[in-house]
Amino acid sequence: MTEASEAPFTKWDPDNGPSAEADREAVPKAKPYKHPAAGWGAAIAVGKFMILKEHEPFIGTYGMFKMNQYQGGFDCPGCAWPDARDGLILDVCENGIKHTTWEMTHNRTTPEFFAEHTVSELATWSDYDLENQGRLTHPMVYDAKTDHYVPISWQDAFEMAGKAIRELPDPNLASYYTSGRLANEATFLYQLMIRETGTNNMPDCSNMCHEASGRGLQASLGTGKGTCDLDDWDQSDALFIMGLNAASNTPRMLTALAKAYKRGAQIVHINPFIEAGARDTIIPHDIPSMVLFQTTPTSTLNLQVRVGGDFALIRGMAKATLEECDTNPKVINHEFINRYTVGFDDWMAEVKGTTWADIQKQSGLSETEIRKAAQIYCDAKSSIISWCLGVTQHEHGVETIREIVNLLLCRGNLGREGAGPSPVRGHSNVQGNRTCGIDNHPPKAWIDRLNEVCKINAPYEDGLDVVGTIEAMQAGKIKVFMSMGGNFVQAAPDSAYTYEAFQKCDMTIIVSTKLNRSHVIHGKQALILPCIGRTEHDHQRSGQQVISMENGMAVVHLSKGMKKPASRHLKSEPAILAGIAKQALPNTKTPWEWYVEDYDRIRDTMSKVLEGFEDYNRRVRLPLGFRIRQPARELIFLTPSGKAEFSSVRMPDTLPPEGKFSLFTTRSQDQWNTTIYTDNDRYRGIKNLRTLIFMNKHDMKDLGLKEFDEVDITSYARDGSTRQLLKYKVIQYNMPRGCTAGYMPEMNVLCAIGDYSTESRQPLMKSVKVTVVPSKN
Repeated sequence: MTEASEAPFTKWDPDNGPSAEADREAVPKAKPYKHPAAGWGAAIAVGKFMILKEHEPFIGTYGMFKMNQYQGGFDCPGCAWPDARDGLILDVCENGIKHTTWEMTHNRTTPEFFAEHTVSELATWSDYDLENQGRLTHPMVYDAKTDHYVPISWQDAFEMAGKAIRELPDPNLASYYTSGRLANEATFLYQLMIRETGTNNMPDCSNMCHEASGRGLQASLGTGKGTCDLDDWDQSDALFIMGLNAASNTPRMLTALAKAYKRGAQIVHINPFIEAGARDTIIPHDIPSMVLFQTTPTSTLNLQVRVGGDFALIRGMAKATLEECDTNPKVINHEFINRYTVGFDDWMAEVKGTTWADIQKQSGLSETEIRKAAQIYCDAKSSIISWCLGVTQHEHGVETIREIVNLLLCRGNLGREGAGPSPVRGHSNVQGNRTCGIDNHPPKAWIDRLNEVCKINAPYEDGLDVVGTIEAMQAGKIKVFMSMGGNFVQAAPDSAYTYEAFQKCDMTIIVSTKLNRSHVIHGKQALILPCIGRTEHDHQRSGQQVISMENGMAVVHLSKGMKKPASRHLKSEPAILAGIAKQALPNTKTPWEWYVEDYDRIRDTMSKVLEGFEDYNRRVRLPLGFRIRQPARELIFLTPSGKAEFSSVRMPDTLPPEGKFSLFTTRSQDQWNTTIYTDNDRYRGIKNLRTLIFMNKHDMKDLGLKEFDEVDITSYARDGSTRQLLKYKVIQYNMPRGCTAGYMPEMNVLCAIGDYSTESRQPLMKSVKVTVVPSKN
């Protein structure tokens, strides 16, 4: 199978799409960004976005003062970084403000809009132009005869969706996706409906992002979550940040990094790129620093690891640490190891047997560089190792995370302040989704408890994940697909394969706030069900409702909308789920309408099902919410051995084949997941360009390439198939030789559906094997 594309499904077509952005035809530019992260660059960008693009200066400014506030206000619908625990008034960031203003827009996608445009035409529009039409206002159904979406009543939509699910000969012919934005209450109802129908087909965005984190931590520590909180970040002597662009992905982390630097902590960034957030920053709510243009460094060491070389780096740090123990026995915490762990001797033998030559070759770093990082680790009384998708979206993501835990365990960096593993979750409440039941591989005890409390017969068999769902669609084994939020077809790998598979479904049901690719690439029948946003009031029979989220450090807190809904025809996500469930399950005993009348009732049931959610309604209303108990933090390990388990594996070979490059996909600075605000990437100095590939200058020279030359990129899948992107512009960038990078979702087409980790089943978005050649005229 070969796919060649000059316009990889997202490129704006000037003959069809609206001219929504004035500078789209401007000349592309690339110039190194030398300013601090955040600071005035972010302030100016936010101002331009609110005033010039969204024309929402008042709403956007008001939103800044209502977002992430522990005494009322709504939780940012962007990232999952924890809210400030000290009542900070402006606990916001550039991406959060843009994401919120994007939701609060006055633009509307009405039935009149759909009457003016066929779906075939809309499919030629860019993702930016689709979302830029504004908030969806009415439920819509696809009319195949006219190729238009047309209005449908909510009751008819519920009956249509419910009938499609109800009449399936096998409940496993349906699959149900969720993105991270779904609140805890709706998440619980969603999984309850799905399991009551009789399936565990629950693909979610974690399958593509942090599945490796959960599996690695579960195997090592008996928990699928990190053990650190914000207080730990404020007390740690050394922070190791791996595979993460903090300035773009979790900008509020910059506050923690600046505070750490000021108190003398060591901060090590490990990434093929030296990102803006790994150099210095000006925190926008630090008014004196803003006024005086006073920057604060956010790192003490940057290590540009080769793509896929993270395991080798950690193995090298471990080897140096064990060698340090020869002269300083206290470096290794033998008391902790003997009391709380198993497998140390086997791991130590594996580490000592790994040669420095192999470590340097695999990591792309010198022994001197690795030893420098190891010395920081050995000198620190407490260390945190944090990571994101740069570590997880690889074949050996689970093994790498287990090696990270090995390194932490050998010095006893667990179960005390300022120490431990701390994965950085991406989307707001993605961790809450998993906690509240979205899991295609549910533990038996979890299902037992759900069945007992909710009086249903939920299945125990594993369901389909993202990759399994797409493959089943392609084989005709998924007839109904439902998505709560997100943009499934655009976020998934192997775009051409995924699009084709999606269109084989008998029905696609998409619950969302804005128009996106998953509406215009659709099943034979298709429903668009518009919901209220997190920033909006949610009024039910008992009054205005509040919802709750779990942030990336296991703190559960409330969120209360502040704005009138974009349309009087919108429904809340729980109300939509209840409406579908009643039609799909005609004999249900679950009190769906009763739940929707008052979300406290949902939380009361959740408190009986979810461990750690006891007394949910009272505790979530505390000023700072509550933190879910983490047994591993208390040195209680729910593993087969009852102890933390060292893993002993040989260091993997992740080098690309001769003549090929390792390509990783990334987001631009002016992007949130698949939502693209502009074609700019300020922190990397890119303007008016997304169809690009970043390369090392020496690799470019070897290929006879100059900056902005057009190249053809070919990816090579495990099954021997190839995929192509044509006429992409090459941009010189400071990165290791043999490594390349480009933006998602444009480059998702290059990652074959069968190229997923055998450890986590995550698509290998960060280790695509490619060749790059000059384009033919």
